[in-house]
Amino acid sequence: MADICRALRASGGGRSASFPTRVGTRHQRARGRQMAEDIEDGPAMDARRFAALAEAYGGDLRRWPQAERDAAAAFASSETGQAISRRADTLDALLDSYSIRHPGKALHDTILRTANRYVVRRRRQRFWWLGLGLAGIGLAGAVAGLALVTVVTPEVQPDHYVLDANATAFGDAGPDTIEEDL
Repeated sequence: MADICRALRASGGGRSASFPTRVGTRHQRARGRQMAEDIEDGPAMDARRFAALAEAYGGDLRRWPQAERDAAAAFASSETGQAISRRADTLDALLDSYSIRHPGKALHDTILRTANRYVVRRRRQRFWWLGLGLAGIGLAGAVAGLALVTVVTPEVQPDHYVLDANATAFGDAGPDTIEEDL
């Protein structure tokens, strides 16, 4: 790391590539003009630009953008470029060596048991909600029937109404009532 910092200071790049200048300053406008000139004249590679690209894409130039490869290859042959490339290659090797262990049989079995319990619990909940829904529908039907009978029942004066076995909510259905209506 120290050799990269020395190389950046030697090339005139005192600031790190990851810390940009303040937004809207004259330095940024000058940098924008410089980048526009670089695009027109071909990309110029300096230590800061090379370090930023190496940090973003790694030490292997094949992973870099096509437009940057020629200038990066030329800069990589310098002492500063070699130091930055070594640092990026070290990080690449460290990242490439990382591997994840496969889960064991016990973890696999635990996951399956937990999933099975969850499925069984969901089925039971669905069954109970279905039962509660049917009970609710039945209760709503009973309440609606009670309301209908209450509304439809005729108002009968208690002085001429006699309760007997032939009395209904719709009137008296006795044998003498049937004959009178004919």
